[in-house]
Amino acid sequence: MPIKIPGQLPAKEILEQENIFVMDEQRAISQNIRPLNILILNLMPEKEKTEVQLLRFLGNTPLQVNISFLRLSTHNSKNTSKLHLDQFYKPFSEVKHKRYDGLIITGAPVEKLPFEDVNYWEELKDIMDWSKDHVTSTLHICWGAQAALYHHYGIHKYELPQKCFGVYKHEVLLPNENLVRGFDDFFLAPHSRYTDIDYAKIKNHPELKILAESDQAGVLIASSKDGKNIMITGHFEYDATTLADEYHRDHERGIFTQLPENYFPQDNPDNTPLHRWKSHCSLIFSNWLNYYVYQLTPFEWD
Repeated sequence: MPIKIPGQLPAKEILEQENIFVMDEQRAISQNIRPLNILILNLMPEKEKTEVQLLRFLGNTPLQVNISFLRLSTHNSKNTSKLHLDQFYKPFSEVKHKRYDGLIITGAPVEKLPFEDVNYWEELKDIMDWSKDHVTSTLHICWGAQAALYHHYGIHKYELPQKCFGVYKHEVLLPNENLVRGFDDFFLAPHSRYTDIDYAKIKNHPELKILAESDQAGVLIASSKDGKNIMITGHFEYDATTLADEYHRDHERGIFTQLPENYFPQDNPDNTPLHRWKSHCSLIFSNWLNYYVYQLTPFEWD
């Protein structure tokens, strides 16, 4: 089934070229079904790239999904045009009276800052509090996962001595959980972050459980026991070349960044990396939409 997105969204053309089933508003009007309404708070600097990455996998399920984008009023994006934001993104004031089946909160390049020093922290807290009563399930990615663990469960992040940067092997700890249904016992996923969270604090928290972890990269997937909050510390949604783009960008800016681990063939940055986590990304998005959103959301919100 398709995802419904604005007809003029630049991501639409890219997704159609990849044979992702997308639908604009005019065609969706004729569909006599109850679609899922998913809200995306896109905190990444290159928003159009992140839109494509997320929509690619949200559109690979049997469910029809209506997509809306949320922007912050307390932060001005430097890498995305005001025209794009005004045309496709809504401020929180325009959506907070609504209910959504799912919410995605992305990562953000502010992880070295204390949460309280992030200029939009208060607004983000309002959104996370709002999601408790207005969203069936929220998927938090990378810094968004750390923000959720801190705000909802009091678990703080800490800075790593070296950036966690590369593609790492992870083990499924709870294979009977629906979020990892269909996963191999071991699988790969990319990480790109300077901070981490304490494994023991998550494991010992009475409201949380750890679904997958890595000996090198730590906790990858955690969730609340009721499935209302899903935290993913890595980036399943990344393209094959995203880590390469980050690596080359940093070096062009004179920022030392170590070579991404287990990523470039022969550890040669001139070699094209392989996309070795795509199938598990597809699984986690489809499992989340099916078991944590579609199966639990009411047909009509009260």
